[in-house]
Amino acid sequence: MEKAVAANSYFKRLINLVQTLRSDRGCPWDQAQTPEKIKVYLMEEAYEVLDAIESGTHEEVCAELGDLLFHIVFLAVIFEEIGAFSIKDVVRAITEKMIRRHPHVFGKVRVSNVDEVKAQWQEIKTAEAQDKEIARKSFLDTVPRKLPALMRAYRLGERASGAGFDWPDVGSVLMKVDEELREFKAVLKKGDAQKSAEEFGDLLFTMVNLSRFIRVHPETALTAAISKFISRFQSVEEALRKQGRSLDSASIEEMDRIWEECKTDEGTESPPPEVNT
Repeated sequence: MEKAVAANSYFKRLINLVQTLRSDRGCPWDQAQTPEKIKVYLMEEAYEVLDAIESGTHEEVCAELGDLLFHIVFLAVIFEEIGAFSIKDVVRAITEKMIRRHPHVFGKVRVSNVDEVKAQWQEIKTAEAQDKEIARKSFLDTVPRKLPALMRAYRLGERASGAGFDWPDVGSVLMKVDEELREFKAVLKKGDAQKSAEEFGDLLFTMVNLSRFIRVHPETALTAAISKFISRFQSVEEALRKQGRSLDSASIEEMDRIWEECKTDEGTESPPPEVNT
């Protein structure tokens, strides 16, 4: 209880701080901000939180969450100023929504696994949209258009799957991957740049759908691959530096050899885990 009271006190202080910054006696920069301007910073802060979770310390995660929370409160205060809603409305609405979407926790519904929870969640979302009489042209319109392409592709696949439009198993998706790869190779040989780009997009989209079936989020997998690439490339740079050389002085064969040595040293040459098909 004491922790809850303390958290509430600090939250109120944060709201008061933002309101002061926006007031006549506040900061000119903060006074000039609009939702259109703030949304850019909001996105940046969200990615900094993800970066801290991926490679930072607990202290860094805490700090970045604070930055993100500040921008959320800041945006809510702007809307409160025009009489749209307040941060209290935001907190109330999300609390009620989470209670409503967890009837297996706060109600009498029973579920036995994660898949049943996800199916129930989607059913509740669909019912909410119908209750609000949201005018949508498509079942897919609930997926935000501003999401990064990789995340949006994943969410679109999930949404379509919720409507029953999906492959029956991972084996079927793998066959589709092979098909898309063959089509991409075919147009690539013809030298058609526009068609190659289109087929490459189809291949990427299918790979994202494959990630759903193997329960690996594509954003997480790609982020890990990027980190691995950076680490290995830096190892190549370090190996050459110890020889008193630069990247420019090394041939591609030399760099490849050092790269393979780095992979061996990492012990990453074990076969990938099997996926039940």
